[in-house]
Amino acid sequence: MPDFTRTYDVLVAGGGNAALCAAIEARRAGASVILAEHAPLPMRGGNSRHTRNLRALHPAPTDVQTESYLEEEYWDDLLRVTGGKTDEHLARMCIRASQHAPAFLASCGVTFQPSLSGTLSLSRTNAFFLGGGKALLNALYRTATTLGVEILYDTEVQHIAVQDGYATEAIVSHKGFPERIRFKALVAASGGFQANREWLRQYWGSAADEFQIRGTPYAQGRVLRDLLDQGVQEVGDPTQFHAVANDARAPMEDGGLAMRLDCIPFAIAVNRNVERFYDEGEDVWPKRYAIWGRLIAQQPGQCAFAITDSQAELDYLPSVFPPYKADTIAEVAAMAGIDGAKLERVVAEYNAAVRPGTFRPMVPDDCRTEGLTPPKSHWARRIEKPPFILHPLRTGITFTFLGLKVNDRARVLMADGKPSGNMFASGEIMSGNILGQGYLAGFGMTLGTVFGRIAGEEAARHVRN
Repeated sequence: MPDFTRTYDVLVAGGGNAALCAAIEARRAGASVILAEHAPLPMRGGNSRHTRNLRALHPAPTDVQTESYLEEEYWDDLLRVTGGKTDEHLARMCIRASQHAPAFLASCGVTFQPSLSGTLSLSRTNAFFLGGGKALLNALYRTATTLGVEILYDTEVQHIAVQDGYATEAIVSHKGFPERIRFKALVAASGGFQANREWLRQYWGSAADEFQIRGTPYAQGRVLRDLLDQGVQEVGDPTQFHAVANDARAPMEDGGLAMRLDCIPFAIAVNRNVERFYDEGEDVWPKRYAIWGRLIAQQPGQCAFAITDSQAELDYLPSVFPPYKADTIAEVAAMAGIDGAKLERVVAEYNAAVRPGTFRPMVPDDCRTEGLTPPKSHWARRIEKPPFILHPLRTGITFTFLGLKVNDRARVLMADGKPSGNMFASGEIMSGNILGQGYLAGFGMTLGTVFGRIAGEEAARHVRN
């Protein structure tokens, strides 16, 4: 049983990768640490349960990454997906520190698998966890427990008492009972508000009811809302989030990575009115896959459809739910419930605009369209060889970008711009500092690991001083 009468050095609110990295670093630095995880044990870990890799700088090949991936290229990749909506100082600091993230995780018992090849195209930039996110979490929880971190499951942090920039205690619901946790420093690592549909409706209206929540249903944003209401400075656009094209038949919550569809670069995408609405071949998939969730959210009915043919079937990861297949475009359209005659016209216009080139699925090639709006910049190949393949799409939201403003020591800033007395943040709850829009594959785990470590170190240092 936890001792609710004592005062802990550090309270970590959250139970995913960012929270655990903070808890482990604080405990290794000598602080007494208690971690409050909202979920029950079988669902512990937030969105980290569904992850599989992190993006890490490396100047030379490693056991788990090929070639090299240096700061300027990493920064350029991030700059392109965010459209410049990022804090360069914090971003570059995170990028540099990412070089040490795999070794830190390995010191916590996390095992990485050899570099991958194939449709993901990430062997050079990203390090993959052997066993995925659950194996990662098992290792981190095992390390935290061995070090003496007190872990509470079924424990929602409902309110943080903040006065003059100092947090002193938390009101929690522990297995359904109200309790109070006193502490000397706080690390907020409890994620965004993506599973809080009422909050999402403030910005998206009824469209939010159609969003599939890819990860944990426990991401209600309660700690985020509570701290913002008490004078912590906010950062980020509340309408922005990391979201992908999910299979329309996926569960509404906790479907995870397997529900994502990777077919779009090798297809054309139409909305419910059978109209194309964006360049499907704009860039390689790891740099552009996360724009599609938001694009679909803006379409009628928050749905879309990707159509291709038998030529493309082996160019992307297979879907969990079988795609619709038929020998004619009209037939496959009927299976999806959209206008077959109109889809035939859209495909014919696209085919007529395709210019020949050398098809190269892993890198931007010279297969493009001409005279078509919107264009298809790469991987444009005529859709003409049956069976025709159609995937139904919906928005799969991963996490929101509205968050707590922090400095480069992960210390939370107050509305007047001054650092808080003893509050730190890591992970998705502060992602808006760097992710103003867009997303880069594996960067969420990088953000959580880097800022989790800093937050834990700084919280322990605060307690010592």
